[in-house]
Amino acid sequence: MISGRTLESWCASHPLIRELVALQQTTWFHPALAPVAESIGDVGLTAADVADASARLTRFASYLRRAFPETEGSGGIIESDVRPLPKLHALLGERYGRSMGGSLWLKRDSHLPISGSIKARGGIYEVLKHAEDLALAGKLLRLDDDYAVLGSDKARAFFGQYKIAVGSTGNLGLSIGIMGAALGFQVTVHMSADARQWKKDMLRSRGVTVVEHASDYSVAIAQGRKQAGLDPACHFVDDENSVNLFLGYAVAAERLQTQLAQADIAVDAQHPLFVYLPCGIGGAPGGVAFGLKLVYGDAVHCMFAEPTHSPCMLLGVYTGLHDAVCVQDFGIDNVTAADGLAVGRASGFVGKAMQRLVDGYYTVSDEEMYSLLALMERSEGVRLEPSALAGVPGIGRVHADQQGYLARAGLDSHAMAQATHLVWATGGNMVPPDEMQTYLDKGRRLLAKDWAVG
Repeated sequence: MISGRTLESWCASHPLIRELVALQQTTWFHPALAPVAESIGDVGLTAADVADASARLTRFASYLRRAFPETEGSGGIIESDVRPLPKLHALLGERYGRSMGGSLWLKRDSHLPISGSIKARGGIYEVLKHAEDLALAGKLLRLDDDYAVLGSDKARAFFGQYKIAVGSTGNLGLSIGIMGAALGFQVTVHMSADARQWKKDMLRSRGVTVVEHASDYSVAIAQGRKQAGLDPACHFVDDENSVNLFLGYAVAAERLQTQLAQADIAVDAQHPLFVYLPCGIGGAPGGVAFGLKLVYGDAVHCMFAEPTHSPCMLLGVYTGLHDAVCVQDFGIDNVTAADGLAVGRASGFVGKAMQRLVDGYYTVSDEEMYSLLALMERSEGVRLEPSALAGVPGIGRVHADQQGYLARAGLDSHAMAQATHLVWATGGNMVPPDEMQTYLDKGRRLLAKDWAVG
């Protein structure tokens, strides 16, 4: 029984569940969207909260420049570039058998400094926020100080009194572990069974304690929460409910706005922006989407992408059960090559707060992610981890709209011809060369098998 009902009963009232249970690639555009002016209040946060987070990251820039020389060129700001994908755009038109207007771009959070994934936004921000709170309370720091002082031996000894715990499938753990250890915190990362070995090894090499669990992400989070609950000196980074993680991700929107303007890309009702965000538990795509809706209002359309084996956010929002249900309740195994997205139960906070703001959801098979990984590398020379390719099919799903979404959104053929489609690449730059080669070999085999470009 699922929330008091049989699976057959749920399939009868919510037909897409049959496709999800059968592990078919599925698309669902939310029919109950509301204008941003009406629905933005659902989140319980404001533009002022995002501005506060942005200012905090600016205060830490001098410290980050000193602690992580790879941020020197950006002045201590952790940011990624955007780049056009014209060759991939053309190939996707062939692959999906339809003409797809507008332009296709890549947001390369896969190449963010320090930890090489989108988690370098929210994860690092939450550690910095916690460090600032402690340092201010401990009289180690004042708001108008040069934050480079936090790289001193005195500061490291101060932070060494405190602990940070987090549950992770991999990338969030990397961000929390690398940043926390650099400041001097005692960091423990509870890793789920699907986490890659190289991520565990990298954390341990930085002095982070890694606790491995034989179960999935939900268990790793529960163990991290339990550890922190027993120790008043331990801060738990709650990927299910953290407002600070969410705000760290939301800062990305104002920076993207500047980048698109520099590229002469207009975003308005006649020049819509579609953004395709890989989704695990939901914090990163939720925070980014919230920031984008604050910046662009109804001119931006956000889609969440999940593996066919882990459609937790789609199931939660579609059924209205949110975090009261997990994919395993429906007989879906939550086993996927997209380790960063291998989450069985979505964030209830994000699912409920963003349900009238996220335009749609779709699922992607592991085979498709691998094929697109090889196609991305072949056409554009960009190497990504499998989960980071989940956003790529989004442009095809939107153009194949069979649910009347584009009409409801007031998007005619003229507007779609001027649309910008942005794939958010969430990770991959830190993948070891031998593992990346394994990904590419598998993707190339699949391409050769299922499409003539092989």
